[in-house]
Amino acid sequence: MRLPNIATDGWELRSGEAAHAKNPSSFWIPSLEERLNLRRGLGAKLIFDIESVNDSDELEVNGERMWVIVSEVHSDYFIGILDNKPASFDPSDEEYLVFGAEIPFRAEHVIDIGEPPEDYANWQLSQNPERLWPRENG
Repeated sequence: MRLPNIATDGWELRSGEAAHAKNPSSFWIPSLEERLNLRRGLGAKLIFDIESVNDSDELEVNGERMWVIVSEVHSDYFIGILDNKPASFDPSDEEYLVFGAEIPFRAEHVIDIGEPPEDYANWQLSQNPERLWPRENG
């Protein structure tokens, strides 16, 4: 399964592990064991680097911390359902990043873990995803 990248998708995920390695005393992340043992229904906070057009009509990349609810576990990849609406642009039919979109990620991207209320997580996971991420390798 491929991960998103700015050049192809207009967004990508920042490595929480790299951010923690740069600033271990001020940038906490859950233990590797916790991040590797995510399961369906748990929340994972990720940092999205999103390309957008600013007020001067210039491209810029903004970081946004958003939650996903884990829906699938595939070996060393996870699929989560985006549980936030991006703030750096107005979602449209052309944008992939919308509430309810599938987000592929790895343990290295997780900066926090949460437990949403079970009834809410079950509701979110019972919905058809708004956007489907391709499952092919690449």
